[in-house]
Amino acid sequence: AMRHRDTGAGLKTPALYVVATPLGNLGDIGARALEVLRGADAIACEDTRHTRRLLDHFGIRAETFSLHEHNEAAAAERLIRLLRDGRVEATYRKHRLPNYEVFDEQRYFAAAAEPCVIEAKGVRIGLNICADVWEAPAAAAARAAGAQLLVAINASPFHMNKQHQRYEVLRSRVADTGIPVIYANMVGGQDELVFDGASFALDAGGRLTHQMPAFAEAMDIVEIESGHILPGAIAEPRSIECEVYEALKLGVRDYLGKNGFPGAIIGLSGGIDSALTLCIAADALGPDRVRAVMMPSPYTAQMSLDDSRALVAALGVRYDEIAIEPAMGIFAGMLEPLFADLPPTAWADTTPENIQARIRGMVLMALSNRTGSIVLTTGNKSEMAVGYATLYGDMAGGFAVIKDVFKTFVYRLSRYRNTISAAIPENIITRAPSAELKPGQTDQDSLPPYEMLDAIIEAYMERDQSPREIVAAGFPEAEVRRVVGMLKRNEYTRRQSPVGIRITKRGFGKDWRYPITSRYSDEW
Repeated sequence: AMRHRDTGAGLKTPALYVVATPLGNLGDIGARALEVLRGADAIACEDTRHTRRLLDHFGIRAETFSLHEHNEAAAAERLIRLLRDGRVEATYRKHRLPNYEVFDEQRYFAAAAEPCVIEAKGVRIGLNICADVWEAPAAAAARAAGAQLLVAINASPFHMNKQHQRYEVLRSRVADTGIPVIYANMVGGQDELVFDGASFALDAGGRLTHQMPAFAEAMDIVEIESGHILPGAIAEPRSIECEVYEALKLGVRDYLGKNGFPGAIIGLSGGIDSALTLCIAADALGPDRVRAVMMPSPYTAQMSLDDSRALVAALGVRYDEIAIEPAMGIFAGMLEPLFADLPPTAWADTTPENIQARIRGMVLMALSNRTGSIVLTTGNKSEMAVGYATLYGDMAGGFAVIKDVFKTFVYRLSRYRNTISAAIPENIITRAPSAELKPGQTDQDSLPPYEMLDAIIEAYMERDQSPREIVAAGFPEAEVRRVVGMLKRNEYTRRQSPVGIRITKRGFGKDWRYPITSRYSDEW
């Protein structure tokens, strides 16, 4: 909201909601949709007759009117009039439609070039929408049309160091136009994206005058006097570990809340990935909505059991132990006659390991079926990149919390979480990582050291460096070839993984589109 110092006038912020449900079907309407509809003054819909019947059933008396393709323009004007005290304030169509990273806007929308400047109590305000403000033309057009203040409304998703980019870009717009800027960003999780809020204002000199907190809904008032933004509250900056942890919490909370899951189920292994995932879930949802399941095999170390018990005791979540050895024996007996005449293969010795992971996946999914809670998978970005995971095993679930978190950063997040309260036992953090699917196994039996693995993946994925450039930076050529090869071969596996929260500039989601069959080769 904006308040002009001289008059105390307010700029109202009305709301338009889109209810994504078949409104004509009584059985399909959800509690969240009903809450929105009960608070509406008017409802636009395709079928007024069926919608009216549904609304009457629930005692909702709001006005309804039709909205179809053929009357879209007229209906849109009516919506805007309703949103602004019966007066059309302004209409503005976005100038720049991004078609990169997670965005596909050119597929759905048409861009415009006309600036939009409105006047509120003597201040001429130029409007920009999200990507408009990341380049100069839209802001320059608003300034040329007489804007004294630029307001950029955004749905800008979080990734690490994103806020520094926003400051840099908006300071460029201030330098271009010579006018102050208010940057308002949405807050919340939407599938793999987390919108962090962190709205702010810059004065005409590019100085930060207001900074709202990240990852939480909040309200601030920006005061303007004689065309200048006056200083206001500035939230304290946070560490990168804190920002990522809050992003993961918000992503989990909103994914479960907005999709109606009553709780979360996590399979514990005694390792750091499942420990961190359990902490995030418990902190996001509350311990009463989280259930941890430990499924030991003959290869599970006693330390893993002891550490898992200590972890769940510290967090206060429900804990179950279910040994999988009986199921392993049953599967071995079932498969023995099928395998008897088969020749050995290069991957045959991983079959018993994968069966263990898939037994665990079946147990977790059975609990999910019976309770309605969602299984949160625990694989990290390093494992997902190179296929160090089992399809339909540890990848079985509905939401991949740390899918975009490198293993090396998992350790940093775990250390950070323990500064809040001592939850993750030190043994879990310091012991050598292991899947514990065979005697004496460690991750480094199959993978390069995680420091090297993560650095190669980050250079290739996020910085778009070629293998040749990565080798020139000092990495062993054999390891670069190996890692890049695994990254490409395992697209088939990744494509079948659950959606997961994006916290880096390029995750394994909409911003990573690599073919499974027609793989291309890098030049060396």
